[in-house]
Amino acid sequence: MKQRRAWRMVREAVEEADLIVEVADARDPVGTRNYKLEKMVQEKEKPLLIVMNKADLVPKEWAEEYKKKNEVPVIFISARERKGTGILRREIKRLARPLLKEQEKVKVAFIGYPNVGKSTIINTLKGRKAVKTAPIPGYTKGKQLIRLSRRIWLLDSPGVVPVDDFDELVIKGGFPADRIEDPVKPALKLISRILETRKETITEKFGIEEFENEEEEILRRIGERRGLIKSGGEVDLEETARWFLREWQTGRFTLFRKAKKKEEEFVRDFDDILGETEREHLLDPRRILWKFEDELREKLGKKKKVGVREIEGFTVGIATGFKKCDSAVRFLEELTGKHVLASECFGKKWKGIIAILD
Repeated sequence: MKQRRAWRMVREAVEEADLIVEVADARDPVGTRNYKLEKMVQEKEKPLLIVMNKADLVPKEWAEEYKKKNEVPVIFISARERKGTGILRREIKRLARPLLKEQEKVKVAFIGYPNVGKSTIINTLKGRKAVKTAPIPGYTKGKQLIRLSRRIWLLDSPGVVPVDDFDELVIKGGFPADRIEDPVKPALKLISRILETRKETITEKFGIEEFENEEEEILRRIGERRGLIKSGGEVDLEETARWFLREWQTGRFTLFRKAKKKEEEFVRDFDDILGETEREHLLDPRRILWKFEDELREKLGKKKKVGVREIEGFTVGIATGFKKCDSAVRFLEELTGKHVLASECFGKKWKGIIAILD
């Protein structure tokens, strides 16, 4: 009954929305994309966008190759790191454009398995000052929409795709590995998925350089390398499977080697200035510069600094640390995924920009 109810809610979200965003985990694209959902969307002839979240944990080259193999539009982002969300905004607007020729508003639903980051993405897109009322006649009472732009709205809660079987529940971290009576079956399924997605992982993680695509033999050899041997000299497959699943569930084992974390190319700043700008409802770059010119000029220098705030349906952005004003404008547009409506440049050797975006 629970599965049926969950799928009914997913179907309702698909019916209600004009555009569907399926959120998956970039570390496990095969396991976190749901082809039943994708078929449902295609049968309704609605636009579909695949968003691979947690892209900071996979190599860029692999992500580019994965995108080329798919007929459905795919983008890679990291909502936690706030990377790629500007690209996501632009892609949503691109897919919504044909629909807006025939209708006043476009509603976007975010759907996916638990723990793939749907809510984080929605919270990142909507910002702290999200408009939560929908001036749309006939919209269901008790529900809300969140404004992404004047004509594009996000459904207030993400749709959750139910996990259809126990092995998948284990692989997705929904049931602790230490409490599984028969851990071998989900472990073999996980190995099969790894072989399908990126078999080099087996060599990188366990040093097994030559192997046939035989799941149980791979699990046995992992047990040998871990020293998980029973008294008779045989590999303890159950204990090996539990260890293997535990490593996967805790994130110590992923499809890719962990890349060294890069330092952010800019620092967040200007909270005080943007807070005062919001309190005084300033949406003119010249007035903002006139009021805070001394403070802003003190921020100028080689280090890039940026601050962004949603104010009355617009985005106010401030960025410093650029040699050219045009570079600062492009930076803010790329960061926010929005278009600069008005801007004011200041500074000499190192320049800054104040911009209003929508």
